[in-house]
Amino acid sequence: MPQEPPKSSTPTRKRGRPPKLSAEERAKLVDITKEQPTIAIDDIIAKFRKRTGISVSRSTVTKYLREAGVVRVRGARARTPGGGETAGGGGGSDGDDDDEGEAGDEASAAAEGARSYGYNESHRDLGDAVRYPCGLTDAEWAVVRDLFEKPGPGRPPKHSRRHMLDACVYALRSGCSWRMLPKDFPPWGQVYAAFRRWTSQGLFEQMYDRLREMWRLREGRSPAPTAAVIDAQSVKTSPQGGPKGYDAGKKVKGRKRHLVTDTLGLLLAVLITTADVQDRDAADPVVELAKAKYPTIEKLYADGGYAGKAARRVGEKHGIDVEVVHHPRNRNVGAWQHPDQPSLPHMPEAKRGFVVLPKRWVVERNNAWNERPRRMNRDHDRRLDVSTAWIWLTEARMLLRRLTAAA
Repeated sequence: MPQEPPKSSTPTRKRGRPPKLSAEERAKLVDITKEQPTIAIDDIIAKFRKRTGISVSRSTVTKYLREAGVVRVRGARARTPGGGETAGGGGGSDGDDDDEGEAGDEASAAAEGARSYGYNESHRDLGDAVRYPCGLTDAEWAVVRDLFEKPGPGRPPKHSRRHMLDACVYALRSGCSWRMLPKDFPPWGQVYAAFRRWTSQGLFEQMYDRLREMWRLREGRSPAPTAAVIDAQSVKTSPQGGPKGYDAGKKVKGRKRHLVTDTLGLLLAVLITTADVQDRDAADPVVELAKAKYPTIEKLYADGGYAGKAARRVGEKHGIDVEVVHHPRNRNVGAWQHPDQPSLPHMPEAKRGFVVLPKRWVVERNNAWNERPRRMNRDHDRRLDVSTAWIWLTEARMLLRRLTAAA
């Protein structure tokens, strides 16, 4: 009977190429999807390269995530009463923790239930015999008086600076032309000259910067924000003239307002362009304006219009982390589902109507507020710097009333 050959004591070496990523590196890949469940694969590659210095391909990312049990789930379409299908959704959590997302939403809703939102008596200001309802009260004027009444050489002003500012706010709120200002205001020519002079000096932006710092301190925040939110809004222009373009996505001929706010919804930077300028092309200059004012910004939240190369380019140039907040039930992106997350709380059941997206809703709210004054429901001015000044004055007027009402 033939004898079996003796077995070698040395272990046999496995054939094939060694794994590209170690176990620790694969864990970092999974952590990225846990931090942001709706992140795109290209953004996963960029974040992974930033953390580890290793460049991986899309197939490599998909392979190792699949081995870890992480799969991409795309939300189902909800049936509308009319029989059609629509991509429904709900405002999920930020992806930090499953249970904390739902519990945090319920807690915040309970905490905000005691507050009163919408119009109240402070918004129904009737004014008095001299002041119009939109004019500044004594308490509001005391906060910003030193910005407009600066001592200097020359003869004293003929008209009160407070009265001139009230005339600018009246034109903003009522939507009237300069020539149609009521006769109890100073002559319209002098009001317009003061408005253009304050615009060139940046006084409306300075006024808002002061009010923003006051509000952040009142909320217990640092005066310098570390996170920001970016968004754009297309508005129509009047036949008055000036630069304009056509936004094919929104079917709007006019201009586009690019805003950067902090996470409280307070304005940081404004850029007005023609409507044909893409959001991703204007992201760099408007973020540069915000970074020049606050170099402390480290995080930027954006919508899907800034996804891809634009977000990575802005992040690399300005040294900030750009996070694209996708719709929780976006079928094009989906969400990464982990083995320990079978319920996917960040993708709740489909529902109709408006969906509050995490972080992004504050700048969307600002876009809606900026259209309340009648002069702002479309762009009536020829000059872009004048349109920018109206944005700062609109936001400053609302924040000034909020500050004095809360005092």
